[in-house]
Amino acid sequence: ISEQISLWQLIWGYDSMTQHYSLTSIIVMSLLFTFSLIAIYVFIERFLAVQRALQGESDFMNKINEYVSQGKLDTAKSLCQSTENPIARMVEKGINRIGKPMKDITTSVENVGKLEISKLERRLSMLATISGVAPMLGFLGTVLGMVKVFQEMSREKTFEIASLSSGIMEAMITTVGGLIVGIVAYMAYNYLVSKVEKVIH
Repeated sequence: ISEQISLWQLIWGYDSMTQHYSLTSIIVMSLLFTFSLIAIYVFIERFLAVQRALQGESDFMNKINEYVSQGKLDTAKSLCQSTENPIARMVEKGINRIGKPMKDITTSVENVGKLEISKLERRLSMLATISGVAPMLGFLGTVLGMVKVFQEMSREKTFEIASLSSGIMEAMITTVGGLIVGIVAYMAYNYLVSKVEKVIH
């Protein structure tokens, strides 16, 4: 009768035949678990940052136009400083340059815009990296696990299907873990990229 193992033991590569955990599985799954925590943190932090960038007063530009046309530049600057989004910071830079040539004003606003875009895109590359590395790390764990299975087969003149299948199952778990982390990170990355593009437009 084969011993039933829990999902937790399966994830961490418990071998019911040897009654030990696989070092390869522990290392690979620990790395994948770390990647998943990083991906979750980056997604939540970036999501909140992008949401803040999308928020703002609906009639913000109307008020700015009104204040500038009336010559109330200090009031317009105060409104920009109290509004926490990239557009307000860009407009504030433009207001500070009023009186200078249009080219200087345009360049200043564009520079602030580029800076704001780089702030919004910060850490997104980490999600892209995790989405690519996690599946490969899972495959690496599977290959190392299969090497171990074949080594055990070569040492024994006869082998049981049960021992072979348990070794293969242990090896495949890392692939499953890598694919899950990779897919989630990839979806999170694409979602955030689409939100950032919305802010840029």
